[in-house]
Amino acid sequence: MKRNGGQTLILGVGNVLMGDEGVGVHVVRQVQSHALPEHVECLDGGTGGFILLEPMQQAGRIVLIDASADAHPIGTIRRTTPRFTRDYPPTLTAHDVGIKDLLDVFHLTEGEREITLYAITIDPLQKIGMELSPEIAAAALETVRQIVDEVQAEATAN
Repeated sequence: MKRNGGQTLILGVGNVLMGDEGVGVHVVRQVQSHALPEHVECLDGGTGGFILLEPMQQAGRIVLIDASADAHPIGTIRRTTPRFTRDYPPTLTAHDVGIKDLLDVFHLTEGEREITLYAITIDPLQKIGMELSPEIAAAALETVRQIVDEVQAEATAN
């Protein structure tokens, strides 16, 4: 069954056993605890790979949260609307299938969708554990605030 074209999927990916690399999952879990518009669905994508393709295909819009290993200062939050694989920042994917590969398949099979990416810069040399570092925990809270504000503003505008 296809979802309404107005359905927004908030998808957090990452491995929570790898510390800050799991920030996307931490964010989506926190977003889920807020009162969200009816058209918004949250999904803890973990390291799901191609299993995430179906929920993505059913959404009209996708908000994706993932960790990034890039040249920005640790804790930097970047909101982008990438269209091609080259538009995505480098990530620390301990995922089965890299998120870029999944998005390539998604675009090839489903065509265009609005995808908003929240990439949070992490330290690739972090300690392994289930807790976020203080810098990334603060960035996660700010990302939650931005996402909740964004989906609530969209609901008010419609």
